[in-house]
Amino acid sequence: MTDPLDQRPFWGATPLFVLMAVALVLTVWALLGGAGQQKPQPVVLGSPITLADQYGRRGGGDAMAGKFLLVTFGYTFCPDVCPTILRDMSAAVDLLGDEGEKVVPVFITIDPERDTQERMKDYAAHFHPRLLAFTGAPEEIATTAGDFRIYYARSQVETGMDDYLMDHTALVFLMAPDGSYIANFFYGTTPENMMMVMEQHL
Repeated sequence: MTDPLDQRPFWGATPLFVLMAVALVLTVWALLGGAGQQKPQPVVLGSPITLADQYGRRGGGDAMAGKFLLVTFGYTFCPDVCPTILRDMSAAVDLLGDEGEKVVPVFITIDPERDTQERMKDYAAHFHPRLLAFTGAPEEIATTAGDFRIYYARSQVETGMDDYLMDHTALVFLMAPDGSYIANFFYGTTPENMMMVMEQHL
């Protein structure tokens, strides 16, 4: 006759082995810090803006001091994407009501050859009254865009010496008053969704 004990599964027949194995796994897990104890690393993105705004002020003067920034990159000759983003940014800030005073919308050109200070001033006037529009030397633009991980390049499709398009990343960044990155919004994000994210941090 077969002994019923011989039909027990291996783990049931050797509980001490199982307990030792579990203890070993838990010990290693604890030494490694535990999944629940690992702190996510902050995203390092962006840098202080030292370009000149549409009024000729480096870094926007005092207009950005202690403010949250809603930052995007583009160019004034952009036919559709840039105007859409700037309108949505402006609407999102207005939806915040009085809290919107804590946020400064920022537009940085990726086409400094054509986007002069005067052109940026005229262009910014079509959007939010507090919008700051920055330009600078090509190397300054390249450095700032690189800090925000923005891709841009002159399009291969051209119709003339001064009539060309620019390919570029279409993102909006929410930055804290201390310059740290909070969130980003893809092209097509509604003003309402931008506003809800900003509300959580103001």
